[in-house]
Formats: sequence, C-alpha cells, structure tokens
Amino acid sequence: MRPTMKDVASAAGVALKTVSRVVNGEPGVHPGTAERVRAAIDRLGYSRNESARVLRRGRTATIGLVIEDVADPFYSGLSRAVEDVVIEHGCLLLSGSSGEEPGRERELVEAFCARRVDGLIMVPAGEDHTYLRPELEAGTPVVFADRPPGAGIDVDTVLADNVGGAGEAIRHLMGHGHRRIAFLGDDPGIFTAAERLKGYREVLGGLFDERLVSMRPPSMEAVRADLARMFALDDPPSALFTGNGRYTVTALRALDGRRVALVGFDDFELSDLLDPRVSVVAQDPARMGRVAAELLFRRLRGEAGPPEHVELPVRLIARGSGELPPG
Repeated sequence: MRPTMKDVASAAGVALKTVSRVVNGEPGVHPGTAERVRAAIDRLGYSRNESARVLRRGRTATIGLVIEDVADPFYSGLSRAVEDVVIEHGCLLLSGSSGEEPGRERELVEAFCARRVDGLIMVPAGEDHTYLRPELEAGTPVVFADRPPGAGIDVDTVLADNVGGAGEAIRHLMGHGHRRIAFLGDDPGIFTAAERLKGYREVLGGLFDERLVSMRPPSMEAVRADLARMFALDDPPSALFTGNGRYTVTALRALDGRRVALVGFDDFELSDLLDPRVSVVAQDPARMGRVAAELLFRRLRGEAGPPEHVELPVRLIARGSGELPPG
C-alpha cells in the first residue's frame, strides 16, 4: 500500500492538517516541525495524490490529442508544439494516432473523455463528429487542427491555406514555362488533399487535364504506375506537383533520377540536400500546434465568444527543382 498523509502524520507525530500545509507549501508551520514532516515523507516514500488534488478542483490537468500518425513528421511537429504548451500550463498530454480510421478516432476521443480530460485537440479522420455533442454540451472545449469538423459541429479550428499554397505552386511552375503539370495527391476524401486539388485546378483553368491527376494513398507501386501512364501520353507532363511530404519522397524515388520540375506541398528533412534541391510549399506544423493549444487554454480560462476559424499562411521555398525548365 502506498503511504498516505495519515501515515506521514503518525510517523512525524503531528496533526494531519500540519502535513497538508507542509506538502502544499502553506505558511504557519514551525520550521522544526516542517523539517520533521519532510523527513517522515522521505523515509516513507510518500508522494501527493495529484489526481485527487486536481479532481477536487474540478479539473484533471490532462489534455487529449488525436492525430493521424505520430510517425508522420508533420504530425510529430504539431504534437510536440501542443505538448510544449500543455507543459507550460502544468498539465499532462494524452495522445494517440487514428491512422485515418474514423472508428479509431472515435475510440480515442471516447477513451480520453472517459478519463475526464479537460479539453481535446483533434486532427479528424472522419466527417461525422456528432458524437462530440454530449462533451461539447458538458462544457469540454474542443479545437480541430489541420482539418475542420464535419457538418453540424462548429468549434475552434486551425487550418493552413491549402488552396492558396497549391495555387502558388502551380503559378510558380507556370512562371518557369510549364503547361503540362501533373498532380499526385492523397485520397480526395481527405480535406487537405481535396483543398490542394482545388487550388491546383483553379490556377490551371483551361489547361487542366484529368489524365494528369491521380489521387490515392501513396505507395511506390501506385506512384510508379501513375507516372509511367502519364509519361506515356502523347503530351506528357513536364512538371509535377505532389500533395504532401510522403508523396514527394515517394515520387522522387519513383522518378529514379529522371529530371522533372517538381514542387511538393510540405517541407521535409534533407529536401535541401538533394540534387536538385526540392522546392516546396512549406507549412508550419509547430505554429499550428501552438495556436491550437493556446486557443484551447483560452477556452479553459473561461474565454467565451463564437468559435474562431484561423487560417495560417504557407510559403513557397524555391530551391531548384521547381525552377527546372520544360525538357
């Protein structure tokens, strides 16, 4: 059995209230008595029941975070920034990956809520979030990051400018003489993938060609097949726009040294060391995580008002690959 405050009081020969004052750093205890209490604490190995303390205050001092995949560099950066803010506020972060499975997303949210987290930050996998209504009605603040909630749920949301960033990438490639620009993107059911396709299509306008678009989860086999099909056309693409960091890396491997102008959405490690160096549309996952977490803690402090919908800017980094001329 873990030692209790009563055990410490008995060992130190003092009242329970005296032990409580020493443990909580309150005044009114004689220095000699306080030293005797601390000695008893060390001898018994007593530690304060933090859970019971915060529960008495109506909080658990925990925050739940649901992301797509902790192994993805974008989400690991976001997660670390959230954790930094959570620690700054003296709380503990509970996190889990949904793996793009709506059922897993809901399981994680319900598990966190069953543990009475004070608030939630979510990168959603599904489109139906009506299951959150009981928690929202109970006063649990929820912030969505990277993707918005499904219809019928309006909460604080932090997104990136996906449409604008994709459009900037296409204008950059067109500015270097390209008119046949292929797009490799993730499943179109994913909000960010659909938004980047929208930006790509809007800027191309009448140059848009459905044959130069492939949208499905990235794999080496799929990307090789898509590129082979596109390059076999009578009017093949001279440039490539990839919809996220994983797609960019997979496409570079599938190209196997073939020089094609390329701009990828999302920066990635070592992108500036390749030949040519890879031009990207860079997001700031750390900023997204920090903004989302700070929004959550403002709500926890009692800040009212309508839900905030924040769109963070992105920036194009021209390094060389996006500046190659048509072959």
